[in-house]
Amino acid sequence: MIQKSEIIITKDFEGFTQQIILSLPTHSSRIINNEEEGKSNFKISHAQKAIKEAYIASADLKYIILSANKFELEAQNKLLKVLEEPPRNIVFIIITTSKSNLLPTILSRMSHRYVSTPKEIYNLELNIKSLDLKDIYTFLKEKQRVSKDEVKLIVNELLRQSTNHNIYFTGDELDIFARSIKLLELNSKPINILTTILLTILHSNNKRLKNANI
Repeated sequence: MIQKSEIIITKDFEGFTQQIILSLPTHSSRIINNEEEGKSNFKISHAQKAIKEAYIASADLKYIILSANKFELEAQNKLLKVLEEPPRNIVFIIITTSKSNLLPTILSRMSHRYVSTPKEIYNLELNIKSLDLKDIYTFLKEKQRVSKDEVKLIVNELLRQSTNHNIYFTGDELDIFARSIKLLELNSKPINILTTILLTILHSNNKRLKNANI
């Protein structure tokens, strides 16, 4: 377990933030970031909240996690003093995507390390190359309660396997993928999104096979 304040640099700062939260005791960790959807800037208001939390006394170690893709300069300057001399039992964890996001004065006050986060590969029980309507129906029936996060993993794996099997998409078909992911973020039903993606792949694969037989 982390015992002293540090900076963690990782391309998947959101995913790693979740990992850190799960690894720390719930009662003694606080996450401070921009919770607005699509926003990842750490602002002066977040810095003020972090400082206030740091000065709430704790008999045990308390972890304050500051997570963002970008830390605004005003917010960093506000944090300087508390990072240099944190109150007793306070451990700061800064998670961001690049060392260049932080001021040299911040970097000089805390150790930093890089963390690589390998992409999760979904165990897809579908044969993309011979995909047909029956396969799609069976797969969707098994995934009736599929979550938004699982659909994202499935879509990534479908794209990866399609490329491996030389199934390429037109611009319009790629737009369907992009719109589907956006709709997923807007809380469209995951199973509907998955249906659209699979039918798009089926159409593209059938077109490829037809052209190959001409």
